[in-house]
Amino acid sequence: MPHRVRRLALVGIGLIGSSIARGARAWGLADEIVVQSRRAETVATAERLKLGDRYTTSAAEAAADADLVIVSVPVGACGAIAREIGPALKPGATVSDVGSVKLSVIRQMQPHLPESAHFVPAHPVAGTEYSGPEAGFAELFAGRYCILTPPEGANAEAVERVKAFWETLGSNVEIMAPDHHDLVLAITSHVPHLIAYNIVGTVAHLEEVTQSEVMKFAAGGFRDFTRIAASDPTMWRDVFLNNREAVLEMLGRFTEDLTALQRAIRFGDGDALFELFTRTRAIRRGIIEAGQETAAPDFGRPHGSESA
Repeated sequence: MPHRVRRLALVGIGLIGSSIARGARAWGLADEIVVQSRRAETVATAERLKLGDRYTTSAAEAAADADLVIVSVPVGACGAIAREIGPALKPGATVSDVGSVKLSVIRQMQPHLPESAHFVPAHPVAGTEYSGPEAGFAELFAGRYCILTPPEGANAEAVERVKAFWETLGSNVEIMAPDHHDLVLAITSHVPHLIAYNIVGTVAHLEEVTQSEVMKFAAGGFRDFTRIAASDPTMWRDVFLNNREAVLEMLGRFTEDLTALQRAIRFGDGDALFELFTRTRAIRRGIIEAGQETAAPDFGRPHGSESA
C-alpha cells in the first residue's frame, strides 16, 4: 500500500504537474489534491480536466495545510514561489519540486522555507515536447528515473516519503548530490537541447535552403532535432540561465571534440571517424539495454496499421 498524504498541493499544473495529478489520482496517493496556477485560464482548464479537488490562483492558498507541496514551475520562478508559500506551510509539511537544475533551485527556495518544513528537491527525468495541463498523462513517469537531491541535513523520513511517492508513480528513484546532478544533466539533457535549438535555428537562417525544402526533405536526424527544439521556451531559458556553470563546462568539452571531428573530416581521417562512430553506437545500445529507449526502427514510431 503506497504512502498516502491527506492533502497534496500542486503549484504549477503544466505537463509535469498535470501528470503528477493524474498519477496521484490513479494510484491513490492523496485524499485531496489542490491545483494551483497563476493564470486563471490554466486553472479553468485543470478544473475542466478534473485534475484536482480544489483550484486556486494563489500558491499560498494551495500550500496552506498541505502535507506535500510539489512546485512545478520554470526553475527561475522557484524562489518567488518559495517566498509566497513559506509563511503558509504547516509544521512538518514537505516541499519538493521537479526542476532539471538543482543547485540553483536549492539556493532560491531554501532561504524562504521555514525550519519546521522539510525540503526534498526532485527531478523526474521524463517529459515530452508538449506543455500545458492537457499534455499530461499518468504513465509519464513509468520506467523513468527520478533523482532526489536532498540538501545537507534533510529529514530522512521526508526523503523516504518523497521517494515512495515517485516510486508509486512508476519512477526508478536515485539520490544524488545537487552539484553532481547538474553536471550529469548538463551533458545528458541540457547541452543536447541547446544543440538542437542551435541546429534548427541555423537551418531557419539558411538562405540557400528554402523552408519548404526543410519541411519536405527533413530526414530522421533533423526531424528529431525539431522535436527537441519544440520544447517549452520559458522552461529551457531558465534551465540554461540557472545551470550556466555546468552547461558551459560541458559545452567547452563538446566544442573541443567537435573541433577534432572537423579536423578528421578536413584531412580525410576515416579511421578516426570510424572509431568515434563505433564508440557512439555502443552508447546507443547501452541506453536501450538500460530501458531508456526502444530498439524498434525509426525511434519506435508506429508504422502502417500501428499508427491508428
